[in-house]
Amino acid sequence: MKHKEARDLPVNIYETDKLLAEYLLFHYGSADEILPYEFGPGGALDFAVRCVSAGLETFKLPAGARALDLGCAVGRSSFELARRCSSVVGIDFSHRFIEAAQRLRDHGQLSYSRLDEGALCTELIAHVPAEIDRSRVTFEPGDAMNLRPDLGEFDVVLMANLIDRLSEPSRCLERLASLVKPGGRLVITSPYTWLEEFTPRENWLGGQESEGGAITTLQGLTRSLEPNFIFEGATDLPFLIREHSRKFQWSVAQATFWSRR
Repeated sequence: MKHKEARDLPVNIYETDKLLAEYLLFHYGSADEILPYEFGPGGALDFAVRCVSAGLETFKLPAGARALDLGCAVGRSSFELARRCSSVVGIDFSHRFIEAAQRLRDHGQLSYSRLDEGALCTELIAHVPAEIDRSRVTFEPGDAMNLRPDLGEFDVVLMANLIDRLSEPSRCLERLASLVKPGGRLVITSPYTWLEEFTPRENWLGGQESEGGAITTLQGLTRSLEPNFIFEGATDLPFLIREHSRKFQWSVAQATFWSRR
């Protein structure tokens, strides 16, 4: 059998320079660095911060709370969780994202290039807010569908924009009951962008017809989670990803909140 050469193998977009820079800007960029237009959707900024504030707004954390940021990307929500929790574990499948998050933890900042137009770029620096205790956070690579067995339990688990990028999201959901402490909080956000390049259609949680009629992702989540979790509510969280100075992705994630039975 002929082995594929490295150049023939598919590229994981989340390991590319382009996506790394876009996500550093998405997580750490200031309003003027991301959106210099007065007419733009400014309410869609600071998504990584709003995921945490929305998810914990009505939830009282115990002293010494422990949090898991599953699908943490470059870590902004992990650091935000550290404002409220004594220890935070951030896990992502992308080694490039985790390396960047670890450098931000160790040094508090990281330089990167924002694409402006064509080959024109602007050098920027991502900063972790100085008042956050970065030592509370650890980062590690990992597969959300096959997490290491000794992670332990958490008072808060955040999964931001992850489920529609997993090949088998149900495998991840099945593990959650062992990760969230009884009475703990689970926060899941997603724009429900189901694409067969990431998730085979038979594994979609919703967004298609079934034998009983149309099923939404929220219905699919509820079916998967309700044996172990209580649905506490949902809200819309818009977010904006800048690709270059004149191209943006404006999306609306649904954030759902669950308590562990």
